[in-house]
Amino acid sequence: MGGMNVNSTAIAETAREHLCPALPRATELVFERGEGSYLYTADGEAYLDLVAGIAVCNVGHCHPEVVQAVREQAGRLMHICLVTGYYPSAVRLADMLAEIAPGDLDTVFFANTGAEAIEGALKLARYVTRRPVVIAYRGAFHGRTLAAVSLTSSSVRYRQHYEPLLPSVYHVTYPYCFRCRFKAEPASCDLECFEDFALLFSHQVSPQDVAAVVMEPVLGEGGYVFPPERYVRAVRSLCDEHGILLIFDEIQTGFGRTGKMFAAEHYGVVPDIMCMAKAMASGLPLSAFMARRELMAQWPGGAHGTTFGANPVSCAAAVASLEVITREGLVERSARLGDYLKGRLEEIKDRYPVIGDVRGRGLMVAVEFVKPDGRPNGEVCARVIQRCLERRLLFYPCGTYKQCIRFMPALNIPREDLDRAIEIFAEVISEVQGEVQS
Repeated sequence: MGGMNVNSTAIAETAREHLCPALPRATELVFERGEGSYLYTADGEAYLDLVAGIAVCNVGHCHPEVVQAVREQAGRLMHICLVTGYYPSAVRLADMLAEIAPGDLDTVFFANTGAEAIEGALKLARYVTRRPVVIAYRGAFHGRTLAAVSLTSSSVRYRQHYEPLLPSVYHVTYPYCFRCRFKAEPASCDLECFEDFALLFSHQVSPQDVAAVVMEPVLGEGGYVFPPERYVRAVRSLCDEHGILLIFDEIQTGFGRTGKMFAAEHYGVVPDIMCMAKAMASGLPLSAFMARRELMAQWPGGAHGTTFGANPVSCAAAVASLEVITREGLVERSARLGDYLKGRLEEIKDRYPVIGDVRGRGLMVAVEFVKPDGRPNGEVCARVIQRCLERRLLFYPCGTYKQCIRFMPALNIPREDLDRAIEIFAEVISEVQGEVQS
C-alpha cells in the first residue's frame, strides 16, 4: 500500500485483490476511524454502529482512557512474554479479573483469541480429569480452530469439509424456548430437552468418560438464546454428580453485555472454567480462561503456553476498559437500557407479524424474523439489514439461518442514539412488512 492515495476506492480495490475471500464482508465500506457509537468512512460518512466490533467495543470505539492507556504502555513496554517475567499490566488485570469473576474463580491463563481460550480450557479439562469426552450444544459457536469448531454447531458452514474433527465430542439440545422441539411452554416446561443427557449416557457414552460440558450461558451466534435458569442449574448439578467440569463460554457475554458482569450471574451458577475474550481489551487481541486455584494447580509448568498472551499493551487496554465499566456503572446501565430496548422492540413486534420473537437481557438483544408459517426467515433479515445500512445504521445477523438481527451496541451508547436506531429499524420493518404482504 506504500504510496497509494488514501481513498475508499483504492483501498477497496487493493483489499479485494489481496485479502482472503474466506473472511466474508458484511459491507464494502472503508472505515477510517471510530468514536463512541459511530464509525466514520474514508469518505466522511458517519454510521451508527450497533455491531460494536461484534460485541467487542463495550465502552465504545476509541474510548479516550483506553487510548491513553495503550499509548502509555506502548511507550514503556510493547512486548515481553509472560514466561520471561512479571509486569504490572498483566498482574493488575489478573487481580481485577479475580475480583469480578463468579464464585471462587481466581486463577487466570491469558491467550489472544476466544478460540484459543476454548482450546486451553479443553486441554485443562482433559489433563486434570484424564477423561477424553467433551459434550457441547447444538447451535453453539466456540471458534474456528479445529478443536473449537468440533464443538461448534451453529451452522454447518463452519464444519463443512473439515472432517475428521476432534474425536469424542457429542452434542445435546440447547434449550431454545421459541423453537422448542417439544412444543413446550416456558411456564409449564418440564425440561424435556435436558433428557438428552440421559439418552446420551444410556446409548453413546458413559458419564465417567466425560471431561467437560462446554456451554454458552447465552447462545451467541446461534441466535441470542437465553436458557431457563433451572436448566442451567440442572446442568451444574449433573456435572457435580458425575465429576464433570462445567466450562462456560463467556466470550460474547462477558463484561456487562447481558446486564451482569458475566452471564453466569443470571443463573446463580459458578462454572469450573470460564472463557472470556471480545470486550476484555476493547478490541486489542486478548483472551483468558479462569478456574479456581486448586484446579489450575494440577496443570504443571510447560503443560500449556503462549508467546503473545498477556501482551502488556493489550492488558493495559483491558485494565482501562474495566475501570471505565466499573466507574461509569456500565453493567447496571446495560441492564436498564436493555429493558428499555426490549420494551420498544416488543411494541414493534406487536405491529408486524414478520417479527416472531424479541429476546435478550442487557444489551444483548435479538429480533427473530419468521415466515407466515413460523419458519426462520433469513431472507427478510438480510433485507432489513441492507435497508438499515442504506440509512447508515449497522446491524449484524445471527442464528442458524441468519434469521435474527442482534442489537449489541456499546454499553455507553447515548440514549438518543439508541432511540435513533430503534426509529430507523421500525421504519424499515414497516417497509419490509408491506412488501412481504403485497
